[in-house]
Order: sequence, then structure tokens, then C-alpha cells
Amino acid sequence: MRFRDRTDAGRQLAQALAAKYRGRAGVVYALPRGGVPLGAEIARALEMPLDLMIARKIGHPYNREYAIGAVTASGEPVVNPRELARIDPRWFEREVEVERAEARRRHQAYTGGRALTPAKDKVAIIVDDGIATGLTMEAAIRAARALEPAQLVVAVPVVPADTAARLARVADDVVALEVDDDYLGAVGAYYDYFPQTTDEEVIELMRSTNQATN
Repeated sequence: MRFRDRTDAGRQLAQALAAKYRGRAGVVYALPRGGVPLGAEIARALEMPLDLMIARKIGHPYNREYAIGAVTASGEPVVNPRELARIDPRWFEREVEVERAEARRRHQAYTGGRALTPAKDKVAIIVDDGIATGLTMEAAIRAARALEPAQLVVAVPVVPADTAARLARVADDVVALEVDDDYLGAVGAYYDYFPQTTDEEVIELMRSTNQATN
């Protein structure tokens, strides 16, 4: 399955989510930056507020694109224990602090430092533009659980089959348009147009979407 761009993927995801979740009290939490265009489409379609769940990947020291862990602004990191055992623990501790600081910086830049939209006893839908290892999503799930939602949903266009099975054990529902047994190795491989989402786009999408859904 291929998607024209993030907006196309977000619209298709919104259709997949609508039957279960339209009309429910909920919050859409997008993972910036790439998840925000999809989150905006879903929030508008489901008439839910849009907020951000900022989780940062910790890349392998010899291949920064390959995640060996992930962390949010607070709390313990999610890790791949097999990979973690092979690297310098002091290096990993430094990286955790670097990425925590970046998560805090982005939260300030994107939201002005305001608290997350409450999700207690509501549906919390966590959205990204795709998943590879799933560690960043697991970190976001862990942070979202602390908000005490009634139901926690992961929504993504594409995810490897083994990662989807793992996420299904920590989320209440995983909604994915493509669960791939033969994953192509990168999220961008499933898109025709996959540029970086900018900070400015994140801020504008947050503003315009919440104006429309309030």
C-alpha cells in the first residue's frame, strides 16, 4: 500500500478510525513532526482536540537512523535490551539526557510550555506517519498511560507485522492501514512525497486544527 503524502495517509486513517471512535470524547496526540499532518486530519474528522506527544528516538551510535531506545521529557526510556547490552552505558545515559532536553525544547517551541490536553476517562489516539522499530511509539504510549485514558489507541498508516503485535500488547487498539510482513525498511518507502515536516508547519497545523475543532 502506498500513500500520496501525509495528508492522504491521515485522511485514510481518519476513515478507518471513524466507525469506532467518531462521537466519542477523546484527544488526538500526534508525534511531531511527521505525525502532525496526519493527526490534524484525524482530529478534524473525529472532532477531537489535537495535541502533541513528544517522544525522541535514541539512534545507534553507528547508525543514527536505527533506534535502540526512545524517551519522552520525563520517565524512563524504552529500550531494545539486546542492542543496549552492546554499547557503552555512559554513552547511552548521555544520549537519554540530550533527547530529553530536546523533547522539552520542542514542547516549549510548539505549545509555549502548556500542559497536555487532559485525556482522563477519554479515548487517547496516538498518531504517527509510520512505525519501524516501534520504540518511539512505546515511549509515547507509556507517557499517555499516565494521563489515565479510558482507551489508548495507536493509529498509523504502516507498521511491520512483528512491531504491530508487540504494540497490541501495550495499547488497547492498533489501527493500521498496512501491517507488513515484508517491511520495506523505512517509513518513507510507502509514500510518494515524504518531505520533512517543519517546526512552522507543526505550529500552524496545531493552531488551525484546534480553531476548527473548538
